[in-house]
Amino acid sequence: MRRDKGNLAAGIVLAGFGLYVISVAVELPYVSDVGPGPGFFPLWLGIGLVLFAATLIFTSFTSLRRAPTNETQSWRLMARSLSGWLALMIAIALLGRLGFVASFILLTIFLIVALDRRPPLLAIVVGVGLAVLFYLIFDFALDVSLPKAVWGF
Repeated sequence: MRRDKGNLAAGIVLAGFGLYVISVAVELPYVSDVGPGPGFFPLWLGIGLVLFAATLIFTSFTSLRRAPTNETQSWRLMARSLSGWLALMIAIALLGRLGFVASFILLTIFLIVALDRRPPLLAIVVGVGLAVLFYLIFDFALDVSLPKAVWGF
């Protein structure tokens, strides 16, 4: 067993980024004439990042993790993480062509089926459900347009 230094490093980097977001957000107006200003969301996002980073740092000191049994397992875990990041980058690149809804559904299906090894039907239901939820929240409740596909959805 050994201490989890990866979570400690990730927590420190995340805390630094969160503090940077807070420092930029405090320069923006917090409220405007009609409601929250441009600094409202970034400030709370930065505070959330710092809180999550503090939790990550705390857990890195309080928990022990089992050392990988061999180098192959370590490479497999790293490849799994990198494939998740690559899928996210591909989904972002496809936003302009496929729109938010389709690219988000594809990303969710990949993450659930390929990385979490769950049934495809569950992945489809979760992907469609979350895409509809985000669409309702942003397009209808907040009146913020999400990227649309060439065919308009």
